[in-house]
Formats: sequence, C-alpha cells, structure tokens
Amino acid sequence: MHSLARLGFLIPPGNPNTEGEVIKMSRPEFSVHFTRMVAFGETGSLLGQDERNQSQIDHLDENLALMKLVNPSVVAMAHTANSYTLGKDGEAKLVDRLQKTFEVPFITAFGSVVTALRQIGVNNIAFGTPYSEQNTLRCKNLLEEYGFNIISFGNLPGVKNIYDETPERAGQLMKQVDDSGADAIFISGVGMPTIDALEKAEASLGKPIISSIAATMWDAIRVAGIKSDIQGYGSLLAGKYN
Repeated sequence: MHSLARLGFLIPPGNPNTEGEVIKMSRPEFSVHFTRMVAFGETGSLLGQDERNQSQIDHLDENLALMKLVNPSVVAMAHTANSYTLGKDGEAKLVDRLQKTFEVPFITAFGSVVTALRQIGVNNIAFGTPYSEQNTLRCKNLLEEYGFNIISFGNLPGVKNIYDETPERAGQLMKQVDDSGADAIFISGVGMPTIDALEKAEASLGKPIISSIAATMWDAIRVAGIKSDIQGYGSLLAGKYN
C-alpha cells in the first residue's frame, strides 16, 4: 500500500465547482484525483437530468477502470442525483458489483450523506435542493426509504443553472428549509458550492448541517482510514461526530 492515501472523485462533466471545493478541503495526509463522468446535453440544467444521470451510470465501469490506474484508496461518485435515478436497491447492487469488479472501495454522494446522518445520530431532518420540484420529491422519497423522518424540505427558487449558484444562496437555502423539529439539515447537490456556507449556518441555526460534497469528503477519508479533522467547513468534517 502506498504511504499517502489517494482519494478518487468522479465528477459530472460540466461541473466547475466540485474540484475546487475538494481541493480546499484537502490536507497533506492524502492526495485527491479526478475523472469526469460521461454525459452530454445542457450541463447543470434541470431539464434532461434523468438522461444525463443514466449516461453517467452506464459509463461508470470505464471511469473506474481509468481511476484505478492511480491506485486509489477509495473512489467516490460525486453526484447526488445519480442516486435518485438508481433508487436504493439499484444503488446497493451497483456499488456491490463495482467493488467486486474493480477491487476498490466505491462510495456515492448520497450513500455518504446517509452514513453521515447516521453517524451524527439524527432521524428528524430538513433538507433542501437546487433541483426541480420533481427531483426534490425524489430526494425526499429516497431519504424516507433509508428510514429518515422528513420534517421540512424545499428547493431553491429561481435556479437557472445549478453550477451558477453561490455559497450565499446555499446559505439562504439552509435557512429556508430549517424547522425547529429538525435535528439536522441536509443540502443536496454536489454541483452547487456549499462548503463555505456550512460553518456560518451551523452557528446561526444551532444544529449540524451537511452538504452532499462535505459528506462525500468525510466518508472518503473515513473509508480510506485517514485520521484527519478538517476545520472550517462544518462540524462533521471537523471531527465532532467521529
């Protein structure tokens, strides 16, 4: 085994934000590596998302074959919405097959969110997305399939393109969906920049808040067996629940 853990991330092709966020969260104990998934059409658009998701899923074997060449400790699919297309059982089968075929730990953004929420020890959650109403409801259904109780939820109004959104707007969404009955807040959508909004929103709302990419990074580090507390991006990454 190489001395420095290597974390691999599969990124949607048009996503301009996630590499920057992952690099910001990186530490000297590990290196980060990226491969783009395969999809065509209008990137970041709410239209045609299912077709793009399916294309990315269909080409995952090629992505894993390429990423395996850097000898990664873990590979993460950094795209939450693929999980809405797969569904709970479909995702479990896919993860199992890819891990057996490529002999490398494989995690998904949504799977990481589920693991993180269980690690925090919460069941009553609020969540928000930058998606269409239809895909927001699919997120709700999937969270409920995993046994979470959804107290409140919503989608960010006025989204033209997920990739043009800002941490400020992500912070607004966290406040928008918060509810006194929710023990934690989850913000879906790896493509929307979120990590710079987490700490401030946690301080103001008084509860743990995780985003898809923060959970994915935390889970990748955990699966790779790295002991690293990453300060500045919320309580989960800072190691409060380890």
